[in-house]
Amino acid sequence: MITGIIMASGFSKRMNKDKLTLSIGEELVIEKVIKAAKESKLDEIILVYQKEQIRDIGIKYNIKTIFNPCPEKGQSESMKLGIKASDLKSRAFMFIVGDQPLLNYKTINLLIDTFNNNDNEIVVPVYREEKGSPTLFSSKLKDKLLEVEGDKGGRKIIQEMPNSVKLLSIEDFRVGLDIDTWDEYQQLIEMGMKK
Repeated sequence: MITGIIMASGFSKRMNKDKLTLSIGEELVIEKVIKAAKESKLDEIILVYQKEQIRDIGIKYNIKTIFNPCPEKGQSESMKLGIKASDLKSRAFMFIVGDQPLLNYKTINLLIDTFNNNDNEIVVPVYREEKGSPTLFSSKLKDKLLEVEGDKGGRKIIQEMPNSVKLLSIEDFRVGLDIDTWDEYQQLIEMGMKK
């Protein structure tokens, strides 16, 4: 069993508005991410939220929703809440950011297949030579993940355990793009139309 944890409780500080509820085509950014996860081989999907609107979208797609009471603690708090809410039989956790709207189920499945077919405890996608999201961690690293602090997510563990990391090159770099600014949002809209 592999659990997908969608981290959707950030503040969108650089955007000055909730980027997860912006539209790309006929769907919201967070909806596109949820749909990619639902269409994939993930066995369990958990949405970590701070706003009711995001929770309601999760409920609409029939996925488990977990409230984050301390989003100011950064991405690590979403990770921990998701891990604690996951099925005890889960062999791995995939951490998915909520603002990566061009992510697709094929990329998620590729990460899962890579994990299943290798001995590596961590799988990280690489887009244009840059490490990105989503990342997949074996549940053997659960204790380490629960110790992570701040907004760095699992990056510290990836840096500390290079021999346990399988880097997976993703052909279509657009899949790895996330939204932090209005300009990035506009560019993603254009790219989404060309897909």
